[in-house]
Amino acid sequence: MSTFVELRDVSHTYVTDKGAEVQALKDVNFTIQKNQFIAVVGPSGCGKSTLLRLLSGLLQPTDGNVSVFGHAVAEPRDDIGIVFQKPTLLPWLSIIDNVLFPLKHKYNYVSAKDKALAESLIDMVGLSDFLAQRPDELSGGMQQRIGIARALLLDPDILIMDEPFSALDALTREEMGFELQSIWQKKPKTVLFITHSISEAVLLADKVLIMSQRPGTIIEEIPIELPRPRTIETIHHPTFANYTTRIRKQIYQPQAVKAATDTKAALKTVA
Repeated sequence: MSTFVELRDVSHTYVTDKGAEVQALKDVNFTIQKNQFIAVVGPSGCGKSTLLRLLSGLLQPTDGNVSVFGHAVAEPRDDIGIVFQKPTLLPWLSIIDNVLFPLKHKYNYVSAKDKALAESLIDMVGLSDFLAQRPDELSGGMQQRIGIARALLLDPDILIMDEPFSALDALTREEMGFELQSIWQKKPKTVLFITHSISEAVLLADKVLIMSQRPGTIIEEIPIELPRPRTIETIHHPTFANYTTRIRKQIYQPQAVKAATDTKAALKTVA
């Protein structure tokens, strides 16, 4: 398998309006292979969103290198698609026009072939009966499916997904996980999937990257060796539980140790 994405010794420090430095990432190293599905989990504030912005070209690292296909990422690229936490659909456009919007915005032109492609993507996410509907006529899960279809329109080689199901209720979120797996198998992409859900990460990913507290770094890479397609039975398999337990310990035990240390220091100060 060829390496599509590589982060080597990547660190990033923000400077606040008051001139203070906040280090978000420190010495991050990992690679993603072609059509590999990678999930990233970690505590809040560990730098997951910074990681996304670096890979998408919206931000440059303070140190280290971010490369795609062997070339440094210096600006946003057409071969990288992004699915955000909310689909941000334009309420005055129909579903088909929302999916076509990136092409129309970039080229000010949409061909019959483009429309056919958009319709096939909408069909792939199971919403071909809703082409003329407006976003507010669809549920949250349906809107997110349209957001995924829109991200696939330009046929990007790499798809970055920033907690795309976080705003959904638990049942819809689980359903969307299975739906995303189906879409990925029909139209394979190299995926970086950011999530706070450990179960979601294990269900979807070929490999899970676990991040430390800020400044975030990769503390473990766990290959997920569960057969595909993954189903509701997968969630109840003992191996699935073993993976989630292992990841949970990596994330929460360091936090518990830090909390205990902070408590001891506070008590010592009071004494």
